[in-house]
Amino acid sequence: MKRNDLVIELGGDLGQPLFLRLAASILGEIERGRIKPGDTLPGTRVLAHNLKLHRNTVAAAFHELIMQGWLVAEPSRGTRVAPDLPALGKLRGKTRAAARAETPPPEPRPVFSLSDGIPDSRIMPVNELARAFRRALAGPVRFAKGYADPRGTRALRQALTGYLSQERGLAASSEELMVTRGSQMAIYLAAAIIGPGQKIAVEEPGYPQAWAAFRAVGAQVVGVPVDAQGIDIERLEEILRHERDVKALYVTPHHQYPSTVTLGAGRRLRLLEIARRYRLTVIEDDYDHEYRFEGRPVLPLASRADGDVSVVYIGSLSKVLSPAVRLGYAVANTDVISRMVCLRDAIDRRGDMPFEEAMAELIGDGTLARHARKARRIYEARRNLLVDGLRRQLGSAVDFDVPSGGLAIWVRLSPGQPAGAWAASARCAGLPISFGSAYVLDPANAPDAFRIGFARLTDEEIRDLVRMLAACRPKGG
Repeated sequence: MKRNDLVIELGGDLGQPLFLRLAASILGEIERGRIKPGDTLPGTRVLAHNLKLHRNTVAAAFHELIMQGWLVAEPSRGTRVAPDLPALGKLRGKTRAAARAETPPPEPRPVFSLSDGIPDSRIMPVNELARAFRRALAGPVRFAKGYADPRGTRALRQALTGYLSQERGLAASSEELMVTRGSQMAIYLAAAIIGPGQKIAVEEPGYPQAWAAFRAVGAQVVGVPVDAQGIDIERLEEILRHERDVKALYVTPHHQYPSTVTLGAGRRLRLLEIARRYRLTVIEDDYDHEYRFEGRPVLPLASRADGDVSVVYIGSLSKVLSPAVRLGYAVANTDVISRMVCLRDAIDRRGDMPFEEAMAELIGDGTLARHARKARRIYEARRNLLVDGLRRQLGSAVDFDVPSGGLAIWVRLSPGQPAGAWAASARCAGLPISFGSAYVLDPANAPDAFRIGFARLTDEEIRDLVRMLAACRPKGG
């Protein structure tokens, strides 16, 4: 089949998002043998034109099938059907339900749990948190009447605003802050107030969970390239000149996700000026601000923005303590916070009052700040161990910038080192590793790179990780 000859009838459940319907249609053609293993698919632009769909819809469908293993993306060859699939034409005549009922081969059991950047729960101040929680349960919250303030308890909001003022130069009142169940809820609420049908510009490569939240509220996602200095400001402005209906911009300027680079002062100022000129709402996700190993942490965009720029600043205590601690927050002007609160009140009328009171105590008595300092020392040592191992055992096969902070390293592969094949080999050995195609809107833009989280790994686990990664390197690469 020629690359651009593919014609697909869009089927599926009409109640599903378009990208899932397209993914189901492509999968159906693979299962009945019309599209064969190794066949190259049309590019997203061509297929979008043929099907009269938005290019992002096609890219999202490709991304879904890549994550399921049906497609592979290779920078030099485009997107094609996974060549290692069996000949599926024999499924013709069977129902798709019967085809899917066949038992798939079991997934290899991971040797150890690998993340792309989450903290080590084993070092969190468990005893201090437990004592504070017991005190909160015995206190006034036990006798609270009715539902709590959907913005969060006053004690925690006041503690957080004091903490953010001291640590991040963020001048905000407790009325300009709301507590959420993790930063993902804050991202979703920030997107929801922008409105369905609007466009949100995002970094590419970037954070797929944020894109999922934006799509869930009916927004369209527009990718802006990222280079070695962070989001490409020139390209952003070019996009805004041609797409006037972009209403918001989502950025991770402190440690760009996934590349870990820090947006420099010049680009920060230009970004705020562009946001002012085009009246953009800036959603700033400062997900791991506490972890800066060299120099002082860079202050958030929100600390520099004036009243002419609307910034929704999002942070998380989960990255400080543990993924099990679902506690995030958003800071914005009172109008924005009020609108976010109204949406939150419809789905979650009260947070966890005792837990919020306990966290307020840990912030107020300095426990959280002391834990963050301890965690920084531990994570810096683990970063250095991983850097040393990668250099010694992988040498010229990889390249990376040692991150000045954060919980992961973005490892770029040298030419001739295909990330997909390397990751597949690692997965078979029990090492699940995230690579470039997981972080892009268009698989054709997937960089040959890995994001390797080191924070939750012990020293021995880091050594094992590097040994396994070296052993799984594709032959001839």
